[in-house]
Amino acid sequence: MDMIRRTLLKGMGSTGVLAAAVAAGVLKPTGAWAQEWNRAAFEAKDMSAAMKGIGAASAADSKDLLLKAPDIAENGAVVPVDVTSNIPNTISIAVLADKNPLPLSAAFDFANGAMPEISVRLKLSQTSNVKAVAKTADGKYYTVQKEVKVTVGGCGG
Repeated sequence: MDMIRRTLLKGMGSTGVLAAAVAAGVLKPTGAWAQEWNRAAFEAKDMSAAMKGIGAASAADSKDLLLKAPDIAENGAVVPVDVTSNIPNTISIAVLADKNPLPLSAAFDFANGAMPEISVRLKLSQTSNVKAVAKTADGKYYTVQKEVKVTVGGCGG
């Protein structure tokens, strides 16, 4: 019984020291885990501002960037979208939907050697163009888009 008591007291003491260090600002757990994010791009209200925010205002069309999405989405709340980049040295992929209130839906960065493939579920407010944008290591942007029709009650959009 004394062993359990000692273990419990040690654990409580360690927790107290850790909590005091966090409260004093010595340890900043959010600083260690926080990822920088592009606030301007994610809060843009239209497609051109979102594209400018991610730096892809003059992106070129590419057949090596593959966008797979349904032609008709029966449920706009869950629209599956897959993007694969066959463009060499792809370092990031972003997915945008032009009729959504905030067009930039997702952005992913890839480490060296990672396969530039993503699969997301988008919420589309209405029938709109879904666009994928890939960035290469040399700073060039490539894009592909597809129109996804969102049905209302299965009646067509």
